[in-house]
Amino acid sequence: MAPLLNDPNIAILPNFRTAEHEAARTQLIANGVVDNAQAAELLATLWTINNNAARERWAEQLEEDARDAEELQRLATEEERDRLQAIADEQEAARKEEQKKNKSKFVPVGNSKVPSVPVIIPSHYAVRKLKAGEYCELYYFTNKGLKDAKKNLLSTEAPRLTLMTNAEGQQNWVNADETRDPKAVITKDENLSWEHFNEAAPHMITAM
Repeated sequence: MAPLLNDPNIAILPNFRTAEHEAARTQLIANGVVDNAQAAELLATLWTINNNAARERWAEQLEEDARDAEELQRLATEEERDRLQAIADEQEAARKEEQKKNKSKFVPVGNSKVPSVPVIIPSHYAVRKLKAGEYCELYYFTNKGLKDAKKNLLSTEAPRLTLMTNAEGQQNWVNADETRDPKAVITKDENLSWEHFNEAAPHMITAM
């Protein structure tokens, strides 16, 4: 049986009393139907019976189409899986062949863990203060202070020497980056916000 092309569920019952259907009514009257009204009613009944049958066929057709589409999808999925597996097998075979030819390239690497604690690198000035056990402003351990220290650390300029007097009155030449930069704007501890204090405290403890 030929498949239905249109959905019979949206078909509208014709008005069989119009002139458009006069020939059909005349044929029924010739076959024994009483009058036009009864002929029109009979035509409507026959149309409804046919439409109900078409609706059942339409529902079956939709189910069959869905099954066919599902089967096509299954076959396509299996084909794609087989294709990917073939590629994976080919790559694995090539890897094993390469490993056999160049064993030195496939030396196992140690399973080292990535450090979970960030590396704190304060300025040379702050490090010198910590090593000497001297007071050092918390500013150098805030995010901004550490950022400035990183910027100086990555600088390509050659280190400069400066003359510095120690606690005993002796003068020594030291790297300029181990002294406090007089041009730098440093926030005093008492002026730090709680946010900056909470940044600096754990950083200083880690650096120590």
